[in-house]
Amino acid sequence: MGLLTFKGGIHPDDGKRFSKDSEIRTLLPKGELVYPLSQHIGAPANPIVKKGDHVLKGQKIAEAGGFVSAPIHASVSGTVKGMEYRFNPAGTKTECIIVENDGEYTEIDYPEVKPFSEMTREEIIEKIGEAGIVGMGGAGFPTKVKLSPKEPEKIEYIIANCAECEPYITADYRRMLENTAELVNGMRIVLSLFPNAKGIFAVEDNKKDCIEKLKKETQDEQNMEVKTLMTKYPQGAERQLIYAVTKRAINSSMLPADAGCIVDNVETLIGINTAVAEGKPLMERVVTVSGDAINSPGNFKVLLGTNHMELVEASGGFSQQPEKLISGGPMMGFAMVSAEAPVTKTSSSILAFKEDIVAKSMETACINCARCVDVCPSRIIPSRLADLAQRHNEEAFVAMNGLECVECGSCSYVCPAKRPLKQAIGSMRKIALANKRKK
Repeated sequence: MGLLTFKGGIHPDDGKRFSKDSEIRTLLPKGELVYPLSQHIGAPANPIVKKGDHVLKGQKIAEAGGFVSAPIHASVSGTVKGMEYRFNPAGTKTECIIVENDGEYTEIDYPEVKPFSEMTREEIIEKIGEAGIVGMGGAGFPTKVKLSPKEPEKIEYIIANCAECEPYITADYRRMLENTAELVNGMRIVLSLFPNAKGIFAVEDNKKDCIEKLKKETQDEQNMEVKTLMTKYPQGAERQLIYAVTKRAINSSMLPADAGCIVDNVETLIGINTAVAEGKPLMERVVTVSGDAINSPGNFKVLLGTNHMELVEASGGFSQQPEKLISGGPMMGFAMVSAEAPVTKTSSSILAFKEDIVAKSMETACINCARCVDVCPSRIIPSRLADLAQRHNEEAFVAMNGLECVECGSCSYVCPAKRPLKQAIGSMRKIALANKRKK
């Protein structure tokens, strides 16, 4: 039987050799902690502390600003220095709560935890919401909302996105190896919310050790299964993952729930386990530090709000001043203006490269080779859509299914003319989606 996959996609150098064998190390911050109020899709969180307040680790410092939002908790004990606008990893200045770390890490008294089997569906979802859990693979969608579909009885698959198809990132890989039990228990908790659902751990076949560990951990679970995916980018994109696992297709106007699926990232499921089984909010995550400009690439369990530069220093610093810094993966991540930015809920990695190859590439005219069409996982025509985007022809862009782009960057990667296809399409797609919401 062939490996599960989708049509299109590419096979870039995965770069995982730099950090895949580096066990997760715990890093405690030295300086102040910076908590952006927007670490998720939806309304920013509203601060509930003020300058001069003393906070404890685990204390809520900002509450959800609406239904699609998520609270934020202090990851250290210390004093609130105030509210300031600081750069987030994506290079945007955003309002943040600044906390001076007192170095004592005094925690709040957490409420007594009872087994999730004794909790109601509403109690579990509320715990997940109050813990501030969001999609930690990069999307940042509040998990409480994702786990509250209109018709929960129609959910047939809970898919754990264990693909980690982005080059260089190995945070989920190490989590699967080192925190297998917590990951599986997170799946148990989510499955308890959906009586008709089956849990699927979808893992690329370049992670055979993870597949083996997950199969061993789930061997007595009747409603869980480990499925092997072909190693290909963007195998971990939500639509492509759902298709590979279930052969059900969704488009830009649908949610995964419309196809009977819910997809959660590895780190998110571990966060769910921490929230429900341990009663603790989201305060930390694992971040990969890698790239050819890093002396000792590795994976670190780091408290949210920690300066990325502290992660670089813990990895031996830069081997030379990098020309390119990226938050997230090289395909879908964000170019960082500086490493002096805080780790947020969606910070999966910081990558440093000696050369900025993209900036040095010379764009030439399209030669109509159709390579972008061959690799596009959404089966659209990137070259034509980029032309329409550059001409600001929104109507034609939408008519040619431009909204179906998942912004994976496969088209730009293979383009011999070095055209910034993804960037052009992505910009127009955001404009078109914004105008669609206004109607």
